[in-house]
Amino acid sequence: MKYMLLIYQAENATPAPGTPEFGAFMQGYFALNQELTNDGALISGEGLQHADTASTIRVRDGKTTTMDGPFAETKEVLGGFYLVDCDNLDQAIAYASKIPSAKFGAIEIRPVMDYGQ
Repeated sequence: MKYMLLIYQAENATPAPGTPEFGAFMQGYFALNQELTNDGALISGEGLQHADTASTIRVRDGKTTTMDGPFAETKEVLGGFYLVDCDNLDQAIAYASKIPSAKFGAIEIRPVMDYGQ
């Protein structure tokens, strides 16, 4: 089953780039990427630009409105994701717990709809 692991954190909660702590933080991501690849579970994963680069659209009564920025004002924003193929939710939870940003924010695990069945 496919799961989306959504990474939420405050944008300045992680170690600053260029610091030894940031290097260790990123090594955690590299190690997880390698594990997911070795296990054949990684479908995709990316980090996202800062929330202030986002645009939000709404369509109401056939009219599209666009707003700069994320949909909601919140301290934690969507910072990236993994799309993984797991045997079950327990395996998805195990992978999600290894995402370094879990120490600074939250990881939301969502099953992906399968419209083919």
